Amino acid sequence: MVQYTQTRFNASFAALSDATRRGVLEQLARSDASITNLADRFGMTLTGMKKHVGVLEQAGLVTTEKIGRVRTCKIGSCRLEEEAAWIERYRQLWAARFDELDKVVEELKRKEKFDGRNAHERGTKVRP
Repeated sequence: MVQYTQTRFNASFAALSDATRRGVLEQLARSDASITNLADRFGMTLTGMKKHVGVLEQAGLVTTEKIGRVRTCKIGSCRLEEEAAWIERYRQLWAARFDELDKVVEELKRKEKFDGRNAHERGTKVRP
C-alpha cells in the first residue's frame, strides 16, 4: 500500500510541477478539449502537448478518448485528496513553527522595550 501511494504521489506531483500541465488541468476543469485545441491554446506543437497529456494521464489527472481522428481530453478520476491531506499536514507543521517563532519575536521585542525603558530611567544609552 505504501509503495502504491508513494508511486502515485510521485506521479501526481511530477504532473503538477509543470506550469503548462497545471494550465491544461485548469482548462479541462472548464470544459473538455481535444489535444489539437489544447496545443493551439498553449502555443505548442501537437507532439509537445501529447507528451504533457500523457504525463497527466499517467497520474490519473486526465483521461483521453479517441473518436475518429480526434482525441478528446477530460478531467480524470484522481481527486488529489491524499495529496492535499499530505500537503495539509506539512502546512500545519510550518504554521505551528511560525506561530512559535512569532512568540519568540514578540518576547524579544518586549524585553528590548523593557530594557530600553530601564536604561532611559538610569540615564544610560541603549546600544543598538
